Amino acid sequence: MAGGRRGARGGMTVQVHGLDALVRQLKAMPEQLQDVMRRVVKESAADVQRETLLNVRRDTGKLQNDLATRYTDGGLRAEVGWFNRTDFYAWFNEVGTKSIPAKPALGPAIEGERNRIRDRAVTEINKAIKDLGRSGGGR
Repeated sequence: MAGGRRGARGGMTVQVHGLDALVRQLKAMPEQLQDVMRRVVKESAADVQRETLLNVRRDTGKLQNDLATRYTDGGLRAEVGWFNRTDFYAWFNEVGTKSIPAKPALGPAIEGERNRIRDRAVTEINKAIKDLGRSGGGR
């Protein structure tokens, strides 16, 4: 995962390396496992959003109100962040400036979720496999 950077429209993006390959692998999975992964992605995105909201500056409340999640690739990919052009200053809050001390919120939330999503996925996939075995769906 790369660090946060300024997006083309002034917003903030965080780039996760290897995500395209992961999405291709997920799309090759049986539909039931894709559904499991969609739930995992949704839960992880919600956790990132929740954690970001706890730590983001609250000067005007605009960053809390505008924090959003977008889903792509059939729900197998989530983007959490500020997508409104007027929220360009979220970047300044994350990394700081000469006059604004850094108060990262999105970056640490993503870092914290990095290992949790792996554990969550393993748990949910194992549970789905057990459920398939019990229902006879695996044969």
